[in-house]
Amino acid sequence: MAHFRTRLALLGSTAALAAGALAPAQFAGAQPAAAADEHQWVALGDSYTAGVIRAAGNTFELPRDGCERTDRSYPQVIDRDLFGLFELTNVSCGAATIENVTDTAQHPIGRHLPPLSEDPDYPFPAVPPQSEAVGPDTDVITVGAGGNTLGFADILMKCPELGGESDGKGTPCKDALGAGIPARLKKVRQEYDRMLTVLHERAPHAKIIAVGYPTIVPKDTSKCSYGDLTQFGTITQGDLDWLRKDVLEPLNKAIDDSTGTQDAAGFVDLYTSSQYHSVCDDSKWVEGFVTLPDQLSFVHPNALGHRNAADHVEEAMLDVIS
Repeated sequence: MAHFRTRLALLGSTAALAAGALAPAQFAGAQPAAAADEHQWVALGDSYTAGVIRAAGNTFELPRDGCERTDRSYPQVIDRDLFGLFELTNVSCGAATIENVTDTAQHPIGRHLPPLSEDPDYPFPAVPPQSEAVGPDTDVITVGAGGNTLGFADILMKCPELGGESDGKGTPCKDALGAGIPARLKKVRQEYDRMLTVLHERAPHAKIIAVGYPTIVPKDTSKCSYGDLTQFGTITQGDLDWLRKDVLEPLNKAIDDSTGTQDAAGFVDLYTSSQYHSVCDDSKWVEGFVTLPDQLSFVHPNALGHRNAADHVEEAMLDVIS
């Protein structure tokens, strides 16, 4: 973090940034002198950006729109860290696909996942495509998406069912779904390329920062306890190895490859820095299916994971405006 702090100290007035770091985020609009120098930043993405789970903080928008943005998600953390330097518009939304970012309206689900959970405010009105928040005056765009286009949530629902039926043996999920993964990854690459093109057209001068996904499954899957709902429940060890090597790592590569086709885009790797903080590690940055005592988390980053994401995305943001 020494490199990050050095770069931050070089940007703008040291006194102004120090004062901004202490000021509550809700008072950002009360300092017009700082606002005149702010870079316009739009945060796009799915639940790994929005936060969604209680382990990533509290939802802060009233009335709720069902997107479940939380106050300890990485866009909100960065907004507080870099107060006065960026003006944030956060339209990330839980369960968003790449198409929901690009040009398709979304019907948010909030925390409505029957039969696992019921949301008393469901159904929610549709929210517009996230790209509509981007315009010619946008300076920086961060986007974290792709997992829902891949169908990762559906895979997570199916693998425990199959693992339970096999009594924890073999690779039943790979056997059932493995043949379709290359086509899913191809769809991610195609839609990601199109999304980046649309964002660049809407904001020709903006720098686009694509944010990858963190380590979810450890390299050593013997760390994972079969049947433990604070980890991966009844997903077999063999299927966890398959999810890591053939699904999640290729997903990050597909996103990274797409950014290489766009001059205005860069990729933030969260996978490497989080490799010892998986769902099955003692110091976890991603929760399992549940967070004790009784919170449904369905394999999402907690506040520590978002803090790590904030550190890396902040540095990328400072790089592109320097």
